[in-house]
Amino acid sequence: MKKEIQPFEYAKEITSAIGHGILVTTKNGDRVNTMTIGWGTLGVMWSLPMFMIYIREGRFTREQLDASGEFTVNIPWGSQSAKKITAYCGSRSGRDFDKIKDMGLTLVESDLVGAPGIAELPLTLECKVLYRQLLDKNAVPEDIRKTMYPENVDSSNPMANRDYHVAYFGKILKAYIIE
Repeated sequence: MKKEIQPFEYAKEITSAIGHGILVTTKNGDRVNTMTIGWGTLGVMWSLPMFMIYIREGRFTREQLDASGEFTVNIPWGSQSAKKITAYCGSRSGRDFDKIKDMGLTLVESDLVGAPGIAELPLTLECKVLYRQLLDKNAVPEDIRKTMYPENVDSSNPMANRDYHVAYFGKILKAYIIE
């Protein structure tokens, strides 16, 4: 069962969860992947409700997003803790691991996008990518560039590496809490 919500009425809960890790889930064909993100933005663009995610160029999730153009944002809600889930899903690649199976996550079919929600992180945003843009490395301040995008660290490092982020602007089509 899903309790439909207005995402901006839950803005505090959504934005405070971002820094602790939330999941972005994608589906391309039969392949479902989820990835922990620590950067995201809830806002309005073109008079539309949006959730912006930032995914490094070399990530499997980027390949999934570019192919499908849809994703869900999965956020812990209530007393549920997701630290173990977000730690695992943030340290392994969907190219090499079936993180859904490994963590025993419960997929819940979305109403408007192909990517499912995750019952264990029940506050769900269904999003369709309207725009994407690779960050311009020359526009990133030098101190951030050195810290977040060190040139001598290859793409396999799950945290800071030389791959820049692609910003995905996802129109929020539907928001709910999986009950």
